[in-house]
Amino acid sequence: MNIVASLALLQLFLSAAATVSENFSTETVQLAAPGDVVLLQCYTGGNLTPVWTTWIKDGHIIASNGELHVDSSAKDPRLNLELNGSLSITKVIPEDAGSFLCSSRLPDNTTINAHVLLQVTSGPDNVSATIYPTTVLPNRTLVCEKGETLYFKCMARSYPSQQLNLTFSGASNSNTSLAFTPFPILNYTIKDIQPSNQGVYTCSALNTVSNRMVKDSHELLVYYIPSGHPDCMSVEGQNSSSVQLNCSWFGAYPTPQLRWGKDGDFQVTDSLVVSLNSSTLHDGQKLTCTARHDLLKLENERFCSITLRAPNPEGTPMVTVLEGTNVTLSCREISSVPAANTMWRKGQSQEPIVPGSKYILSGEGPEFKLTIVNISKYDEVYYFCRSENALGIHELEVFLTVKASSSAYSGAVIGVFIAALITGSAFIVAKILYSRRHRICLGKLRTGETWWTWWNRTMSRSFKTPSRDCLL
Repeated sequence: MNIVASLALLQLFLSAAATVSENFSTETVQLAAPGDVVLLQCYTGGNLTPVWTTWIKDGHIIASNGELHVDSSAKDPRLNLELNGSLSITKVIPEDAGSFLCSSRLPDNTTINAHVLLQVTSGPDNVSATIYPTTVLPNRTLVCEKGETLYFKCMARSYPSQQLNLTFSGASNSNTSLAFTPFPILNYTIKDIQPSNQGVYTCSALNTVSNRMVKDSHELLVYYIPSGHPDCMSVEGQNSSSVQLNCSWFGAYPTPQLRWGKDGDFQVTDSLVVSLNSSTLHDGQKLTCTARHDLLKLENERFCSITLRAPNPEGTPMVTVLEGTNVTLSCREISSVPAANTMWRKGQSQEPIVPGSKYILSGEGPEFKLTIVNISKYDEVYYFCRSENALGIHELEVFLTVKASSSAYSGAVIGVFIAALITGSAFIVAKILYSRRHRICLGKLRTGETWWTWWNRTMSRSFKTPSRDCLL
């Protein structure tokens, strides 16, 4: 068919379309991917076979079975006009996309016109989410360390257009959009990453024409090592024959591995308790707990240790108190590891002291006090501050001396005072006599004269002018 015939056929088609435009159905959108086989339908109203059908795209007749035939130069072997007027396209290529017009004449001379929009889409393909720098675990989970800077790259290929979206789903939120772009590559950065950033990151690629979506997700774990060392502590066991040791290292993620001593296996826990028999322990023994984390190398393992100590109570071994008063005995225990069980006992038989109106027991920190009320001579015994832990028993002996009350000493005090007064008076008299010895002339005791008469006579004469005999 020559060009003139083709133009005549096109004009005839356009004229028919203009006169029966009311027969045009709404535009039908049809999707196909490259390589697909697509069937574009023209007449769908019944089982009648059209007398003739013509398909036009971009102003060119691409298929027709009317009296006039399409120029062989315009023919495409991938196109085939079916008996019912449908257009079949095999091995679709992106260039097939476009608007197709169809006109069919039925046996009753009714003309059917159709408008089909073919959209050729591909993808999204090669969708990938990359997070770096990270470590990949055997289960393909990604791991980073707290405080690092992480870079995210989301890529995909889609035709004719696409939308990339990076979303995050964590413990406290779900499917939060972090960034999106219509371009083939999306970049995103998180500085100083924290445990709250731990979760699933998803790169979603949407073909905005076909609405087909493809995703690529990765779970990210944020590992964290506490800045300090593990904590070691000891507690007294169920009885004095055992010791419980506790090693804890809280705040690490994932859960660390702990081990007491050099023997045995590491246990995955943040608090490890062991019980040791006292027969295997001795004073000054050092016990070590080793903490290990996935991010730590063997040479960087963390440690804590406990040095066991037998008890050693301290205090004043001798106390003196007056009868009828109160006294408080003190005992201090600060060296025992684990902490000792300390109590006061009385007498050589070390009878336990029962608190009451006579004995008051109190404690403040490492200091243990025993207050004895209304002291009597019966309280003058040994008291023992007894401390015990799994490493042994040690005691502080305190002897209480009770003295009589002040009223019993009043007579003795007065006697001492009088004796001192007499002695002092004699000293004063002797000093006076000595200082006046040149004026005092002692006469002889006359017959029948008393000592008192002699003393008065002598003193009265001595204070007068001394005789020559006295001066000599």
